[in-house]
Amino acid sequence: MVRKVRTKSMFGAKAIGISVSWEGGQFCLIAADRGIVGCGIFDPEILEEFGMAGALARGTPRKPLKEPEDLLAAKIVSVSSKAGSLGVKKGMTGAQALQKLLAG
Repeated sequence: MVRKVRTKSMFGAKAIGISVSWEGGQFCLIAADRGIVGCGIFDPEILEEFGMAGALARGTPRKPLKEPEDLLAAKIVSVSSKAGSLGVKKGMTGAQALQKLLAG
């Protein structure tokens, strides 16, 4: 199992990018001060249950989301109500969602 964690400055604030891969699968996410931008492995119902701000994108077999940077151009397909209250909307790119989730 390969794990990578890196901190980067994005849009004037720091975010943590995490990726984990194993034979046959992977996931990635970007953790910001107010929530996450993540791939489809995350369960939207659990984000709601815990009141977490989350914007989720889905990869495809042709274009999997393997690294946190892959999330930036990906289309957001699911938004928790907490993320919605911060201005995140379905159809945004991951980069647009991340800007809303970084400390304002």
